[in-house]
Amino acid sequence: MADPEEMLVKAQLATKIAEIVKRRKLTQTQAAELLGMAQPKLSNMLRGQFRGISEAKMLEYLTKLGRDVDIVVKADSGSRSTGHVSVVFA
Repeated sequence: MADPEEMLVKAQLATKIAEIVKRRKLTQTQAAELLGMAQPKLSNMLRGQFRGISEAKMLEYLTKLGRDVDIVVKADSGSRSTGHVSVVFA
């Protein structure tokens, strides 16, 4: 994979979107309409095919599903030469 860390973040976001859609008992058609996307594109995303969907767009989808999204940038622990991205759901 070109960027495994990015793909992991997208997978985590897509998983959370799928959980919310399921919990709200939305059909894919209803969810796609709510999110402002085509149903086939939603279906692909929920099946892990999210190339072409940015992390920013997935964060927007979460807000459309009623979630608050906070982005926190903090200093690294000093043990690595580069930082990393992680997703934490509260």
